Amino acid sequence: MTEQEKMRLWVETWKRAGPELEAIRRREIREADNIKVLASLEGAFNHATRTLPPRPSSGMVEMQAWFAKLRK
Repeated sequence: MTEQEKMRLWVETWKRAGPELEAIRRREIREADNIKVLASLEGAFNHATRTLPPRPSSGMVEMQAWFAKLRK
């Protein structure tokens, strides 16, 4: 099998798998237990709020300044 044939086979495989993978993704999102997921992240969130100092800015002000420069 040539390299081009391998690539074509790879593309066709992903074309067939794409819709199936999307269906799996949608099902997993629909069936997700958000309360359980949030509970599992609670420890990491609390650790971050205890150990990382708050930033003086979220970056939003800087981003808006860049947008204003680009608009001119």
